[in-house]
Amino acid sequence: MQRRKFGVHDLTVSALGFGMMRLPVIDRDQSKIDEAKTRQMVQYAVDHGVNYIDTAYNYHGGQSEIAVGKILKESGLRERVKLATKCPVWLVEKREDFDRFLAEQMAKLQTDRIDMYLMHSLNKGCWKVLKEANVFDFMRRAKEDGRINYAGFSFHDDVATFKSIVDSFDWDFCQIQYNYLDEYYQAGTEGLKYAAGKGLAVVIMEPLRGGSLAQSVPGEIQSVWDRFKVKRTPAEWGLRWVWNHPEVSVVLSGMNTMEQLEENIKTAESALPNSLGQDELALCDEVKALYRSRTKVACTGCRYCDGCPQGIQIASLFSAYNEAYMFGRRDRLAERYERLKQNLGDPSSCVECGACEAACPQSLPIRESLKAIHADLGRG
Repeated sequence: MQRRKFGVHDLTVSALGFGMMRLPVIDRDQSKIDEAKTRQMVQYAVDHGVNYIDTAYNYHGGQSEIAVGKILKESGLRERVKLATKCPVWLVEKREDFDRFLAEQMAKLQTDRIDMYLMHSLNKGCWKVLKEANVFDFMRRAKEDGRINYAGFSFHDDVATFKSIVDSFDWDFCQIQYNYLDEYYQAGTEGLKYAAGKGLAVVIMEPLRGGSLAQSVPGEIQSVWDRFKVKRTPAEWGLRWVWNHPEVSVVLSGMNTMEQLEENIKTAESALPNSLGQDELALCDEVKALYRSRTKVACTGCRYCDGCPQGIQIASLFSAYNEAYMFGRRDRLAERYERLKQNLGDPSSCVECGACEAACPQSLPIRESLKAIHADLGRG
């Protein structure tokens, strides 16, 4: 297994990390983890060099930490891995909450320390609350007394917010969403290079966009991959693209079958930094262009249009609509149209006040796009 340096620290970690968010389950119930299958996969992963295990307070309905702790203890693997978990920041109101959640998580994980502890899914809103609750004091004290070894955060917001969080504390690492379609999304390439330049280890989540880049790949895109002289699965292409970046320390994959685990371990062995040739990078660029050509609305997700008086979450609605067409899932989205309206707002409720278009830096015809979405999905 390839090892990579963990930021500025005298530590190397496996290039592939095992994400515990999409484990095999029983009867399609996400709260019922199939412990037998998971144990087998964890043992295989560690035996083949994976030493980074990532979970969180809320994964699998709160059962992921419990299952991970049990498996690591019973199998004797705890000392062979670096264990990462995340504070449920959405539940934090005051300073004492940090200590309470950490103690609860350590008990679930059956360990006296957390190797990598993250503030989970930071954005502008929760970051303000965490600062008021004195998150910096908590992180310093938890490191000093040995409850955690490395302090980090995972992130979902714009790159300016990301940089301000990086600069606010002496973080050891960060975790960002990154793949060949998300170069300019959230932290993106700019954030990746910024954090690495500051000495932070960078852990990557969603390298395959939750599996979208690996499953049900549109025929025109698969035909591009098939042109290359070496045959690779779309999953391998996606992971190799991320691992090609020398700033990346760990790539997390939420594997739920032994086949996925075996393939990703094999890929990680040879997917070294700067190992993709110009012909391979050109192929990736062609695939990116094809995916983007399938989008319906040229929205960049900047969210300047937030605050619609009708409660329409415009950017999120456009994102869901674009992804349905990008990945050939328009019919599935149409089937869920009523739920989509409940979650993101009914596009037909637009009163055409024009505030969104006045705020849009891309000068998009938002009102017409909302009508088009309703006309398209509303007919089923």
